[in-house]
Amino acid sequence: MSPESMSDPPAQHLSEDEAHLARLGYKQELARSWSGFSNFAISFSIISILAGCLTTYGAGIANGGPVSISWSWPIISVFILIIGFTMSELVSAMPTSGGIYYWASKLGGPAAGFFTGWLNLIGLIAVTASVAYGCATFFHLTFLAWGWQDEFSLNTVFLFFLVILVFITVVNIFSSHLLAVINNISVWWHVVGAAFLVLVLIIVPDQHLSVSQVFTDTYNGSGWSDGSTSNLVFFFAIIPFGFILTQYTITGFDASVHLSEETQGAAKTAARAIWQSIFYSAVGGYVLLLAVTFAIPQVDGAPDYASIPAGGVAYVFDAALGSTWGGLLLFVSSCAQLFCATACLTSTSRMMFAFSRDRAVPGSRLWSRVNASRTPANAVIFAAVLGAIITLPALKSVNGIPTAFYAVTSVSVIGLYFSFAIPIFLRWRAGDSFEVGSWNNGRKYRWMNLVAVIEIIVVGIMLMLPTSPFGAPWRDEFDWAAVNYAPIMVLAVLLFLAVWWTTSAKNWFTGPVKTIDEDVVNAFE
Repeated sequence: MSPESMSDPPAQHLSEDEAHLARLGYKQELARSWSGFSNFAISFSIISILAGCLTTYGAGIANGGPVSISWSWPIISVFILIIGFTMSELVSAMPTSGGIYYWASKLGGPAAGFFTGWLNLIGLIAVTASVAYGCATFFHLTFLAWGWQDEFSLNTVFLFFLVILVFITVVNIFSSHLLAVINNISVWWHVVGAAFLVLVLIIVPDQHLSVSQVFTDTYNGSGWSDGSTSNLVFFFAIIPFGFILTQYTITGFDASVHLSEETQGAAKTAARAIWQSIFYSAVGGYVLLLAVTFAIPQVDGAPDYASIPAGGVAYVFDAALGSTWGGLLLFVSSCAQLFCATACLTSTSRMMFAFSRDRAVPGSRLWSRVNASRTPANAVIFAAVLGAIITLPALKSVNGIPTAFYAVTSVSVIGLYFSFAIPIFLRWRAGDSFEVGSWNNGRKYRWMNLVAVIEIIVVGIMLMLPTSPFGAPWRDEFDWAAVNYAPIMVLAVLLFLAVWWTTSAKNWFTGPVKTIDEDVVNAFE
């Protein structure tokens, strides 16, 4: 008998969840203390309509104006829901913490799993960093609105950002059960907080935009095409730049996958949690965004779209509501974003734990170790440190806008969604030979998976283009601080991974590594 098998529980003593995990090759190491609602709560918290909707609102208005909110949001949301359905089917069949790359490995081999895992991990680190940075910005804006600070400073924002990273790291090192409770509270904070924001934005402002303005007004504040809103460039390039608002907000729902080993009845509950978190966030986010858009202030009888790209929702809140109400709404959003950042780091650490468990990350023994509370504390700390490093360029700005923040959000969207696309495509390729779980899409997978992959590729390409003339190297006004370094980082990572795989990794990375005795696995086959 191997040393490992001595610590493995007898097959007859395993719960249904543990037996399913055993069939996938893993023993239960993390505490399975999360309910189905808690699993839904973490994805809902990471999507966080009070975070993504508000931190990237300026990008939406700058690239299209109100139509980027009223039309782009619901259209893109439908495509993301389709992506969610395809992933729900996959997690039902294979509910593991590293689910995304595990699926790719099982369906496409070690190389597919290796690239998928690294794209997913990079995306998760970037989304944690971007949410924490957005949270720091909103707390700074809150204090400015209340008169507690004198002027906006990117240095102050970055200091707040570091403090927030330390705080969420400490919280994540405690028990998994505590995190589940925090995420349950987060759901209600988001629901009640969003409802409060909507009511205030409806009742308090002296004037609102008309329905016609919200659903037909266009604006091009990108700097491209001389501000034109009537040519093909506007409709096929500028408005798609604004897709980052929706695509960035409704992401991170793979947290339900990464927490599946800690969730009871994961084959069903994690699957439902993915699509439900997307659906409810899409509906709630649309109502919230419309409320903000209707409240856009007017100057000399015309909507002041030009002031929003740099000032964001903080400008809308202050101009439409006054500093007291505006500061209160910013505070509600800031707290929601703190919940969101905490959940993001939880998801990232679980992915790093799972990927390290399969020896794909340098120093894997350290990152796959769990503490006395059965949480991967080392992975938590490492993910937070990496998040701080990749956000350093945000200390620079162009016209007051930290372009690097939008670059980090783009990296998170590209990394996460591209990692989703690989197993989604591989599942489509597998066809009817794929062994579905208790939750599945039936024969609809044939068109749903293809639509999901196409949407991811199209939006991913758009997010890698220069969003401002200042970020285009061939323009006279080029400024390095305005560069969208998302494509640089993504391509550099892909090149590095390709070289690493070819010269080394292919010789030792064989995909998921079984951590449970073969006799226990065979008992369920």
